[in-house]
Amino acid sequence: MIRQARVYIKGDVIGVGFRAWTKIIAKHTGNISGWVKNVYDRPDIFGVGGGVEAVFQGEESKINKMIEAVKKGPPIANVEDISVLWEEPVEIFDEFKVVK
Repeated sequence: MIRQARVYIKGDVIGVGFRAWTKIIAKHTGNISGWVKNVYDRPDIFGVGGGVEAVFQGEESKINKMIEAVKKGPPIANVEDISVLWEEPVEIFDEFKVVK
């Protein structure tokens, strides 16, 4: 059964390679599809500096590995907090991509 989590990542996560790093981690985790993007226009979620939003689809155990990974982020990032919303998939993704 495919599960889906929408993850909001807050902190110093823009301009530090977070999206590309997340795509690499998704590939290494295996069978994770979805997307990751920078978000600048949601101060209600991220504050004035923006943040990163991601959707992970796959087995729940693999999604949980992704969530644990993004809590730390790449070495140059500073993740302050994340929010995870489990959702019913509306669209099924066949790959993991960086959205601009």
